[in-house]
Amino acid sequence: MTSTGQDSSTRQRRSRHNPQSSPQDSSATLKRGVKKGTALHSSPNLAEVKKKGKMKKLSQAVEEDLIVGLQGLELNPETRVSIGTGLVFDEQLNDFHCLWDDSFPECPERLHAIKEQLILESLLDRCVSFQARFAEKEELMLVHSLEYIDLMETTQYMNEGELRILADTYDSVYLHPNSYSCACLATGSVLRLVDAVLGAEIRNGMAVIRPPGHHAQHSLMDGYCMFNHVAVAARYAQKKHRIQRVLIVDWDVHHGQGTQFIFDQDPSVLYFSIHRYEQGRFWPHLKASNWSTIGFGQGQGYTINVPWNQVGMRDADYIAAFLHILLPVAFEFQPQLVLVAAGFDALRGDPKGEMAATPAGFAHLTHFLMGLAGGKLIMSLEGGYNLHSLAKGVSASLHTLLGDPCPMLESPGVPCASAQTSISCTLEALEPFWEILVRSVDPQEEDEVEEDKAEEEDEEGRWETAGLPMDTWPVLHDRTGLVYDEKMMSHCNLWDNHHPETPQRILRIMCHLEELGLAARCVILPARPAMDAELLSCHSAEYVERVRATEKMKTRELHREGANFDSIYICPSTFACAQLATGAACRLVEAVLSGQVLNGIAIVRPPGHHAEPDAACGFCFFNSVAVAARHAQAIAGRALRILIVDWDVHHGNGTQHMFEDDPSVLYMSLHRYDRGTFFPMGDEGASTQVGRAAGIGFTVNVPWNGPRMGDAEYLTTWHRLILPIAYEFNPELVLVSAGFDAAQGDPLGGCQVTPEGYAHLTHLLMGLANGRVILILEGGYNLASISESMAACTHSLLGDPPPPLALLRPPQPGALASITETIQVHRRYWRSLRLMKMEDKEECSSSKPKTTHPVSPKGVTTPKAAVSAVESTLGDAKSKTAKAVLVQGQSSKQAARGATLDQATSNEPVGGSTTDQHASASATKNVPKQTTSEQAVEEAEPIQTPLASCADKQTTDASPIQGATAQRAPDQLIGRLSSLKLRSGVQEAPESEEGLLAEAAGGQDMNSLMLTQGFGDFNAQDVFYAVTPLSWCPHLVAVCPIPAAGLDTSQPCETCGTLQENWVCLTCYQVYCSRYVNAHMVHHHEASQHPLVLSCVDLSTWCYLCQAYVHHQDLQDVKSAAHQNKFGEDIPHSH
Repeated sequence: MTSTGQDSSTRQRRSRHNPQSSPQDSSATLKRGVKKGTALHSSPNLAEVKKKGKMKKLSQAVEEDLIVGLQGLELNPETRVSIGTGLVFDEQLNDFHCLWDDSFPECPERLHAIKEQLILESLLDRCVSFQARFAEKEELMLVHSLEYIDLMETTQYMNEGELRILADTYDSVYLHPNSYSCACLATGSVLRLVDAVLGAEIRNGMAVIRPPGHHAQHSLMDGYCMFNHVAVAARYAQKKHRIQRVLIVDWDVHHGQGTQFIFDQDPSVLYFSIHRYEQGRFWPHLKASNWSTIGFGQGQGYTINVPWNQVGMRDADYIAAFLHILLPVAFEFQPQLVLVAAGFDALRGDPKGEMAATPAGFAHLTHFLMGLAGGKLIMSLEGGYNLHSLAKGVSASLHTLLGDPCPMLESPGVPCASAQTSISCTLEALEPFWEILVRSVDPQEEDEVEEDKAEEEDEEGRWETAGLPMDTWPVLHDRTGLVYDEKMMSHCNLWDNHHPETPQRILRIMCHLEELGLAARCVILPARPAMDAELLSCHSAEYVERVRATEKMKTRELHREGANFDSIYICPSTFACAQLATGAACRLVEAVLSGQVLNGIAIVRPPGHHAEPDAACGFCFFNSVAVAARHAQAIAGRALRILIVDWDVHHGNGTQHMFEDDPSVLYMSLHRYDRGTFFPMGDEGASTQVGRAAGIGFTVNVPWNGPRMGDAEYLTTWHRLILPIAYEFNPELVLVSAGFDAAQGDPLGGCQVTPEGYAHLTHLLMGLANGRVILILEGGYNLASISESMAACTHSLLGDPPPPLALLRPPQPGALASITETIQVHRRYWRSLRLMKMEDKEECSSSKPKTTHPVSPKGVTTPKAAVSAVESTLGDAKSKTAKAVLVQGQSSKQAARGATLDQATSNEPVGGSTTDQHASASATKNVPKQTTSEQAVEEAEPIQTPLASCADKQTTDASPIQGATAQRAPDQLIGRLSSLKLRSGVQEAPESEEGLLAEAAGGQDMNSLMLTQGFGDFNAQDVFYAVTPLSWCPHLVAVCPIPAAGLDTSQPCETCGTLQENWVCLTCYQVYCSRYVNAHMVHHHEASQHPLVLSCVDLSTWCYLCQAYVHHQDLQDVKSAAHQNKFGEDIPHSH
């Protein structure tokens, strides 16, 4: 191969990153004659001999230090790895149900279906069974108030009528005499697993329990939930087991607002929720469920919400959120325990979630989480209401906890545009708080966006799903194969005893695996020489014969022949060893594809990834990985999709060239490039090398332009680039060119990847291709480093959890630049890379939900029935709310990065008592009720909360919360329930912050300000709001002239005929009702895309596309006409 110069953009980047060096200075170093692992020289001399000796001593010193450091890591599996998966399943949890509604979705049949599925798949016998226990009251008090617990305890002695009255004071709950005991048993079940996992009895566990818990708040039942199991478990782990950092992952389709509110000021608990939101239209209708809510005070940045704004989200959307957000933050947070609020109502077929995730998708999410906290993972069942989907989802996650490989996913694995927007917005909100999220991605250019859209249709059918004929959940008697043959040590350098590619490399690795007991846990497979037909699949016949001929050469001829290649030595045993190394890789492929083993490692030499079709290069003769890939395709009898990941510190030029025009093989390499001056020199390893012809886009290079790249850089590349592309490609086999010369202490690589880092990289790849992952040794020249690194990878392949990483520093700016450069090059080929940096957060808020029907509450009781049930016992009342529109100057960005709120509208009194600090949204048909944390980020701090002495909460006559029930404080309810004479003064819930002001927003962010004084005769408890209208909007051009007949603000809604809260469209001048009545104007906008509407009540103007009020001179004529029609006079002080 010949070297080539760098392009101008590379030269410019080089000058910018290293202004002291000129591109011309390195021209001499770009010659291919420079040997791998050597300095520039013309011939050996005394100075070099001395230098070589000095390097050897230095390498030995580094190696000794590394050995001492590694000994302290206790990597011995016998001492550090817990085994077994715990399962809590107790029939007593089925001893409660809804007494007055047999169709209630949270029912005992849920656990019956799960049990049947687990028995069918023989999972119960594979788990360690634990007896459920009741949570003690003191344990519940770690999260819940004593008054609330006492109130729940009294439900054991209530009759059905009394239970129904109490249940109706909450949102979407029912009560049964056994509800309290079952809730205590459910919480205690999770606590039992906490003790077992943290006590090293088991590795991980699952609690199959009901009722669910993640909606339960400090003093409030909500959404089927009485006690918050995962929240209590987190506090319990911290108190009893001295755990300092807990990660809670909530993938239930409903936002776990209860859990969020409990920890939103606590940096010791990282809460991550991914849920259906639809701009606040989906239960629990809270602004706090949006991406902009990130926690308060010291807890800022420790609340993460990924809101889905449309239905039908798929596995690829969930996986993208995990890769781009959760995993990077979790690696920086370094949890010591992971708790999962495992609801399965996002599965395809669930009547509430309306999502399209699959059980296999949840298996992959579980696999990701098993790489955290040393594998200490506990799953607690939450929702899931399609019995078949629920049972399959639970079994899939349990399979993964038990170590079974993840099933392959539907292809292609590309997140949808709405998911990418949500993820981008969440990243934007979190970036100030997490160093690992810092990005240098420039916003996508407009022409690129158009080009991407044009290509999407062509890419949709790029690959067909074609897995190998094997069961989804194979029974694995043998997991990891190991190929090794000491005969490969006979290849040696006859002229240089200190050459880095020494025979001791493979011996030291094998000895270390035996010392750790890892070799005994593997299936030892005999190596065999590669057959000529196998070699000829990648190499020319002339070249194979040329290498074969070296077996009979004399020493001088061997030296001369080696000099004909780049960085090569040859001895009489070279051909046999290279043939054996390649054959060993093929043997391992055969074992994996036949199902004999799931995965494997090949401890072979000489390495292979530099070998070209007709030339040896860089210590390599036959390209073992390339030949193994072709052999796999030959076995399958088709173009098997194969992913080759090359993490050797040197670019695998030979592998790249062999597959650069082949779309069936995706080649991805991370390597030192140093702007073309690092071996193998030239531009072959540049990010701009993307393949050719049909293979364009299937060559991915991440070139490091300097040393000291470590775990942070490699994991960041995995999360942002390698895995997104890999999941989109959906490989059927993964081959790793596993060179360990990027490891800490390597004399050639100069990088800092740790054994633990390699373990995590391996674990993350194991989610692909049904777990069929093969590691084939390439480079690595510090004997201690390569031994420990390969051992760490073997641990992962055997199913051991990756050990926790040392505290990660942020990725180097140079590494981020390289990653970004590769992403920019490949985003045209891979849609999974098309996240963009959000310059304007309003872009996130403007994404519209695609459903056009009103979203019902979580409970099955219809709003009308709920209203009548409450009204029949608790009474009804109506009143009014005064409103004022003021200017509030705080920008959303200022609020997002500086606001620390801890008060909210839910502190307001309801019927003489205060509600729970974080009250849920009411169960209404059309509108959210905003509370507490939903004031976060883009709202101003309340000036003054309403006085607690106020007994009557005021709402408008045309209250948007139609049929909502108030929620009483436990102390108030306890006193009244003793005689069951609840006062009839319970009022409807207070109007949301959005209220009538944000008519069309559906829970959108807006700057608001609560005022309670200074307005004449208004009562102290009345609530005021301030909004900041836009002074201009790009959609003003949609305003059409006023019809000749004029405006009539008293017209009824054209669909339902209501006169309450109507709006007029400023494009077609049709009149429809507010979203708080029947939402017909919202439906009209979604159907017509007409952006601007005028309120017939207060003449404010709302833009759906900007999600904001607008006040501009262009609206003056229509407002004047409306004012004249409504009040018979012109607008005063018009301007």
